[in-house]
This record gives sequence, structure tokens and C-alpha cells, in this order.
Amino acid sequence: MRKILSSLLIPLVTSAIAPAAHAASNEATTQRHFASLVSGAEPKLAELSLFMTLMPKGGDLHHHYSGAIYAEQYLEWVDKQGYCVDKTTSKIQTHRPDAKGCVSAQDVTADEQAYRDLLQRWSSKDFSNHGAMKPPPDQQFFDTFLYFDDVASTNTREGLWTLKQRAIAENLGYIETIFELAPGLPDAGFERDLAAAGTDSAKLQALMAAQLAKLDADPQFNKGVQDYVAHVQTSSEGIDDADFTMRYQAYVLRALSPALVFSQIASAYKVATLNPKVVAVNLVGAENSNVSMRDYSLHMQMFKAMKARYPDVKLALHAGELALGMVPPEGLKFHITEAVGVAGAQRIGHGIDISHERDALRLIQTLRERDIPIEVNLTSNEFILGVKGAAHPVELYRKHGVPFIISTDDSGVTRHTLSNEYVLFASRYKPTYTEVKKLSYDSLRYAFLPEADKQRLKKQLDTRFAKFEADIAASEARARKPVRTARDVQ
Repeated sequence: MRKILSSLLIPLVTSAIAPAAHAASNEATTQRHFASLVSGAEPKLAELSLFMTLMPKGGDLHHHYSGAIYAEQYLEWVDKQGYCVDKTTSKIQTHRPDAKGCVSAQDVTADEQAYRDLLQRWSSKDFSNHGAMKPPPDQQFFDTFLYFDDVASTNTREGLWTLKQRAIAENLGYIETIFELAPGLPDAGFERDLAAAGTDSAKLQALMAAQLAKLDADPQFNKGVQDYVAHVQTSSEGIDDADFTMRYQAYVLRALSPALVFSQIASAYKVATLNPKVVAVNLVGAENSNVSMRDYSLHMQMFKAMKARYPDVKLALHAGELALGMVPPEGLKFHITEAVGVAGAQRIGHGIDISHERDALRLIQTLRERDIPIEVNLTSNEFILGVKGAAHPVELYRKHGVPFIISTDDSGVTRHTLSNEYVLFASRYKPTYTEVKKLSYDSLRYAFLPEADKQRLKKQLDTRFAKFEADIAASEARARKPVRTARDVQ
């Protein structure tokens, strides 16, 4: 009887062990293959690009909707809406194409030189190969948004579908996009009061609490909030499915007047409490502009006031998107520190100036202990700031155990993909496959999602990685076999 039971159980145990052993073998093969791609002085970039395009990516957490759409699609929308393009400035005009000096998108594309000039203005195309018009790169980057703003927010449903299909094509399962500008209201009296309070934190917090109460009672403010909630709902309808998920951040523009910035922050937080698809608030814009530098500490106080009122709303902040020489040295000393210590940010976008921050080692320790990840955007950091390779602080974060994730920023403007960001990371910093795989999972771990959604997406990622590693192992096995040609068969 014992022999009979044994004979029955052995196949069952073996069949249970075999898939796990096979999966481990596939992973080991994938590790060896990846190591061969990044080893040596010259990484195998073509093979690495194939590897990263096929590799599952959990999420893209630093992603701007309007900056992710390619200029070619914005140009399509110009004719769709009956607008035109100014032949001199390349800016979209909201009147008909027969207006003086204004042509249709079809006319632009029919003229190859005009078309190339427009793409060079609306994105970073040809900038680094000296074919483009040459303003400073940071100005070139931020100016692009001025060209296509008039169509960016009026075609969001189609735009989100485009981004979804592009994500699926590179095996990306989740996007958390910085979606639309939160509505705001001017208030000259509030600005006078803020100026009188100076840097007194207690006075500032009292003024902001009173201003919040005033905004709560303002019908125009509340209508703006409701319209934003409805816009997210309409634009995102049908985007989520069994294989793909997208969530949204309401953003604030830091270059505006203090009252507008504060009311945008207030509306963004309120939106996040009303629509579960809006998972966080963010602050955007050139960090080195005059207004951004002047009001930075005031903006952090504003977020502090909002954190006290809405403790459960998540906050990601662009902070430290600065390089030596862009601003006086004093301007590099406090941005990440205040984003974390005053505003209470739970993720930091860019974090480039960390080496110059006041008490940088303590700040690094705080980031590690609080488990606050840095959103690393290698392409835009290189283009906007001129920071790449060994000068990029990602190596500093790696050394000190500060969590970080790989993301795209504005892939339509800088014309790249999330896969390419992984290629840059792998080719420049020579990580192991284990580290790269962990980065993919970390992009879900640090997503601003309920735990149940994270676990659902993680299970999907498990399945996709199992298939990916099996495919790589099978490909490597085929590559080791002798190639039989037609002549061999004869």
C-alpha cells in the first residue's frame, strides 16, 4: 500500500516542483543574458533596447499628459478643431485657417521645411544634432507647451487612449499622469496679506486657513472644482481594463501669482477628495524661473496648510530640478529639504540638486528612513539641466539606499519612451537584472494607489515577468543552436 501511495504522490510532487524550478531557471538565464548586454566598455545597445522594450514595466509615475503627446498628434488636432498655425511663430491660433498669416495643419505638413521647423519648435526634435533652432535647452523645453496648449486640454480622451496603446506596446501596465491644471482664482487682498506676513510661518498658516474658508464659500471656485472632476471622469472613461490602469494627478503651476497658486492648490486637493481616480497633487513649471525661486518657500507653506486639512491626499513635488549655475548657489540649498520637511511630499520629482542641499547627508538619511522615492528622469535631466552619467545623483541615491524609480517626464517633448529610460539606466550604471526587475516592481510599490490595486497590478506583473523570462530563455536556447540554411538542407 505504501508503495502504491508513493507511486501516486511522486508525480504530483514533481509536477508541483517542476514549474517553480523551470521559472527559476528562466530567471537565471535572463540574468545571465542581461549581464552579457551591459558588461564591457560598450553595452550592446541594440540588444538592450530590444530587451527593455519587451521587459514588463510596472508603472510610469512621473508622467505629464500634455508633454507625453507627440507634436504630430497635436498637429492633427489643429485641423480637427478648425484652428490654424501661425506661419511666423508656429503657435496655434483659435481662428480659421484663412486668417492672415495662419495656415491649416495640412498646409504645414505639405511644406517639408515648415513641418520640420514646427516639430523643432514643438519638441526637442533635432536639437542635439544641431539641426534645430537653438534657444537654451531649458527654455526650449518649457516653451514647447505654449505652442500646443490650445488643443492639449480639448482632446484628452483621444490623447489618453493614444498613451494607453503606446504603453501596452512597450509592456507597461500602469501610468500615473500629471493631467490637467487645477482651477484657480486671483485675490489681490490675500496677496497683500501674504506679503505683510513675510516669512512668519504662524501668520502665514492663519492667513491660509482663513483663505480656505473663503474659497469654500465661493460659487465660482466650487464650480471649477466640479468641472474638473467631471472632466477627469469623461476623459478617462473606458481607459482602465483588465491589463491596463491609469490614474491622475491634479497639478498647480508655480509661475503664477501667490493667490492663484494657493487657490489652485486648494482646488487640486478638493478634487482629489471627490474623485478616486485623482490620486495626488503636484506642482509643475520651471523651478529656476524668477517667480518660482522667489515664492518657493511660500509655496511649501501653502502645501503645509493643505496637508493639515487633507492629511490623506498624496503629494508628489518637482523639487531640486536645478543644476549648478542655473541659479545662485544659495538657490540650491533648500528645495528638496523644504519639499520633504515643510510640505510633506511623499515622492520627489527629479531631486538633482541633492549634493548642494544644506545638510545633504541628513536629508539623504531622511529620504531613506521615510522611504520617500526619487522619480528619476534621465532623458529630461540631460536635456534640460545638462546632467547625465556620473554627474547624475542616481548613483548617490543607490549608494545610500534612497529608493528611486525610473520614469519618463515628458516623453512626447523629448521624444523617447519608458523603455529607453531603462536602457539609459542599464547602459550607464551597469545594474544587475535583479535591480532592474526590482525597479519595475518598485514603480507599483510607490504608486499612489490603494493596497488592493497595488496587489492586483503586482500579480499581473508576476505573470508578465514569468512570460518574459520564459521568452528570453527560449530565445537564448535558439541562439545557441546552429543555424541551418537552405544550402544545408540541400
